[in-house]
Amino acid sequence: MKILLLGKNGQVGWELQRSLAPLGELIALDRHVVGGLCGDLTNLDALRETIRQVRPGVIVNAAAYTAVDKAESEPELADCVNGQASRVMAEEAAALGAWLIHYSTDYVFSGQGSMPWQEADPVAPVNQYGASKLAGELAITASGCKHLIFRTSWVYGARGNNFAKTMLRLAKDRETLSVISDQIGAPTGADLIADVTALAIQQVMHSPQLAGLYHLAASGEVSWHGYACHVVGLAQSCGEQLAVKAINPIVTTAYPTPARRPLNSRLNTQKLRENFSLHLPDWQSGVTRMLTEVLNK
Repeated sequence: MKILLLGKNGQVGWELQRSLAPLGELIALDRHVVGGLCGDLTNLDALRETIRQVRPGVIVNAAAYTAVDKAESEPELADCVNGQASRVMAEEAAALGAWLIHYSTDYVFSGQGSMPWQEADPVAPVNQYGASKLAGELAITASGCKHLIFRTSWVYGARGNNFAKTMLRLAKDRETLSVISDQIGAPTGADLIADVTALAIQQVMHSPQLAGLYHLAASGEVSWHGYACHVVGLAQSCGEQLAVKAINPIVTTAYPTPARRPLNSRLNTQKLRENFSLHLPDWQSGVTRMLTEVLNK
């Protein structure tokens, strides 16, 4: 089986290079042209030609425009990368009879209420980023290609920057931190997403009826404030010398940003767990493992 991975250097893409490698011949691309192959999602013609040249059995799209605030002033670029490029991949996958694996977000929802979102709940994105990701989802389903779409949220990786690392850095320099307490979700590790992806690909090869849209997130829920408290508490228990003495909760409206943020990022993962016989660990275990790795470097 030949697998084409796009976005190989992102948080999820980096982990996918590891998890997908045992499944077949892996061709992993980033934005740069290598050997005549182009993984730049802003160059739609080159992307289409690359897929036709590789002729993969599986396309895994881990590339995306993820600058949520910047998308408000760059809606065309966000739509090109998250919407139009997804359409190109889906059309080419359909023509090849290939599978397309794609990642989306809880930002396709309104962010209202307190119940975890289910796959069939009405979508109503509140910002340009969410709208562009929804456009990608709709293009994939409309194409008729064999696909898995994983909506996820609050993604972090041990590699690169993430919320936990930012909190640790600030806690070393400041006595007081103010962190949003009315946005609720589940921090989800890129390694978990990559491992679930590899397992799901293996299963859909034998059971194509499992194709479709799924919610993928660690279990449990927490606010950004609770997340920060967990990070700082763990660091202190590991002997880190921190200056912080107080972590104050604030509401979203006290920290205005160009893009609106959903307050409710909870995702109901029952469909994924039941269809693929998976156990999704609690968010604390993944964050703790990642932080332990960071602190011991």
